Amino acid sequence: MSLQDQEREQLEAKLREFVGVVQGPAEIGPDPVNEPMIRHWCEVMGDRNPIYTDPRAAEASRHGGIVAPPTMMQAWILRGFEMTRPSQAPDNKQNELHQLLTDHGYPSVVATNCQQGYTRYLRPGDRVSATTVIESISEQKATALGIGYFIDTRTVFRDQQGAEVGWMTFRVLKFRPQAPPRSAEAGPSAPAKPSRMRPAKGHDNAWWWDGVERGELLIQKCSSCGALRHPPRPMCGECQSLEWETVASQGRGTVYSYVVMHHPKIPGYDYPLAVALIDLDEGTRFVSNIVDCDPGEVRIGMRVEMKLEKVDGDWSLPVFRPVS
Repeated sequence: MSLQDQEREQLEAKLREFVGVVQGPAEIGPDPVNEPMIRHWCEVMGDRNPIYTDPRAAEASRHGGIVAPPTMMQAWILRGFEMTRPSQAPDNKQNELHQLLTDHGYPSVVATNCQQGYTRYLRPGDRVSATTVIESISEQKATALGIGYFIDTRTVFRDQQGAEVGWMTFRVLKFRPQAPPRSAEAGPSAPAKPSRMRPAKGHDNAWWWDGVERGELLIQKCSSCGALRHPPRPMCGECQSLEWETVASQGRGTVYSYVVMHHPKIPGYDYPLAVALIDLDEGTRFVSNIVDCDPGEVRIGMRVEMKLEKVDGDWSLPVFRPVS
């Protein structure tokens, strides 16, 4: 057995000690479930279900009052801006596991899967806590990003009485990045400029990317009720129909909200980076970058138009620029 194989066996023996271990103390939501946060969530997500925001409609429903969207479950226990500060990272077994892999030459991490299940609706006044267990760690895997280990965690969310309200399984890949190819133009010792992360094409969205390659910005339209939706998905959120068609957007709209990102700097992007939620004139929303202007000049209500940018020379990405 080679020295490399011995070191890997020793590492994997240490990794197995983490399986089944509780990450740390329960995470307690800083605020109770409350209507302002529910309203903000629904505004941003475009969720118009009245049981979340209309007291009269909610009271007349089988719920008898306002409830929170189930997909907000994790939002109630997330920490705020302190999450960006390494010094504020909690002392728990998951961070200890990640540090162990970093020390053994697997410094990078990327989220790969997330599944959630909801046991009951949360109501204003509920206090949410979450307990996480390190459920499994794979054997060493070779991926397109590099060699590494998949880590699965399972989080159970509970209310103030300790009753389960939902669960989440989350998978990350902790990996050693592949060495970037050398650029002939940059010289023999200079690494190639990092490229953007490529979108995943599947059965439900390949048609949309094919449209982009033809220079079209397509919007999915429900054939039953006419509701527009983006990003692409198989079922209408309004009437649950599986029948759909497309309409071509003119590529014009208005900035509904935006952020200017300065940190963390993801390879392949130029900073500062303006990311906007755009109200397309056809009646749906689209997340994209604002280009051809100083990020400091972006404003809510600004009129923008689409342009297609070639990324890494062989695929196109819809971005938006201010209307002249």
